[in-house]
Parts: sequence; structure tokens; C-alpha cells
Amino acid sequence: MAMKYLKSTAFYVLVVFIVVQALFPFYYAIITSFKSGSHIFEITYLPNDFSLQNYKDVLFKGNGTFIRNFWNSIVIATSTVVLSLFIAVTASYALSRVRFRGRSLMLMTILAVSMFPQIAVLAGLFELIKGLGIYNTPYALIFAYTIFTLPFTVWVLTTFMRDLPIEIEEAAIVDGATPWVIIRRVFLPLMWPALVTTGLLAFIAAWNEFLFALTFTSSMDTRTVPVGISMLSGNSEHEIPWGMIMAASVIVTLPLIALVLIFQRKIISGLTAGGVKG
Repeated sequence: MAMKYLKSTAFYVLVVFIVVQALFPFYYAIITSFKSGSHIFEITYLPNDFSLQNYKDVLFKGNGTFIRNFWNSIVIATSTVVLSLFIAVTASYALSRVRFRGRSLMLMTILAVSMFPQIAVLAGLFELIKGLGIYNTPYALIFAYTIFTLPFTVWVLTTFMRDLPIEIEEAAIVDGATPWVIIRRVFLPLMWPALVTTGLLAFIAAWNEFLFALTFTSSMDTRTVPVGISMLSGNSEHEIPWGMIMAASVIVTLPLIALVLIFQRKIISGLTAGGVKG
């Protein structure tokens, strides 16, 4: 009995430790974002100051540059998700349902592309974007992000589609449905958990990405929020506006938290789909 109680206590202590370790940086960013002046440098773990000045400075200083960067991130991340899911759904149908030579090799090749770090392909991708004439435009980031999110989305959706019963597809074929009708009317309603999971992860990847956003854009009008936060500066080169940086970090994180809370059930269903099959 004592051993069982000890194990239970150790488990909950470990859970609390993991939760605190994961949430504490965001919590500290929140309480710091409400501080002003010299209070920012005081180490406190409970709110002892409340000022919205940092949020006002972030949102309204610099002719609304941060708001423009925030909107750029929304447009680019959303476009990346839509484009990635459209390509991934059609590709996963071919890779999971259509029999052709080299199908497994192609799927492994798609997955292997995701193993390359961003810095390894940065120069070549930069030359490609310059050659396409889309440098310093949102299209450059949408193009780059789609390339790096496709391997994951294709792999997850292919695995999910393989687990769907073949009988529903055969019944649709008997009724005269074309492959596009089967994808749109039969598979898509069943794939919502996987679509939400892969779409949200692709959105987070595009939302947080920094290296491509810094390299493929050169003006603040086209840059995204991660680069916008890095460009925040004080009145002198030695002054770092930590309060504004913390406020901006909180603003940028809130949409991701909201999305996860809204779609948490479908995310869990999508992540565990196919987990019991070999």
C-alpha cells in the first residue's frame, strides 16, 4: 500500500514538474510584459506591477509595423496550410490507394526531404526564389514553407488514408464516382482529425519560422512577426526593450494557444489515428 502511494505521489510530482517547466517561461513573459521602467529587471514570480504601456508601444509605435507583420504572418501561414493540405490530400490518395511501381520508394523519398536542415538548402532556395521573381513578397515565404511542410503532411495523411476501409471507396466506384469525387465526398469528411492535426502543425511551423522570413524578405512591410520582434530596438544600440519584446511574444503566442484549445479533441484523434495498426 505504501509503495503504491509512493508511486502515485512520484507520478504527480513529475507531472507538476513537467507542467511548470513547460509553462513557466510563458508565465514569466506575461508578468514581465506588464512591467515598466526599472521594474522589468526585478525578479518577481507574482505580478506586482500592471501597465499596458508595453502593449501600446508594440501595437502603435512605428506606424503600426507590428500589426502589419502580424497580418503578414496570418496570411502566409494560412496560405501555406491551405496549399499544403490540398497537395497532400491528392498525393496521399495516390500513394495510399493507387498501385504503381516505386510507390514505397517515393513515400520514403518524400519523408527523407524533411531531414534536410533549412540552412543546407538556404542558398539554393534563395537563388530559385530570385529566379522566380518573388523575392521580398509573401509568395516567397509561402513557396518555401510549403516545401518544408509537405513531407510531414503527405506522410501523416497517407498513413491515415491507408487505415480507412477500402469498402467505402469500392461502393463509391460502383456508384460511378470519379477519384476527385471520392476524395471530396468520401475521404475528406472522414479525415477531419488528420487534416486538423497536420494543418495546425503546419500553421505553427510557418508562424514561428525565422530563418526563411529573414532571408527571403528585406522590408518590414513584407516581414512576419518573428522577424518583426527581432527588429525591435530602443533609443540607442545598447538599449533592449525587454518589456516590448515580452508583450510582442505574448501577443504572438495567443493565437496558437486559441487554436490548440479549439481543436484539441481533433488533434488528439489525429495524432492517435493508426496507432494500433502495424
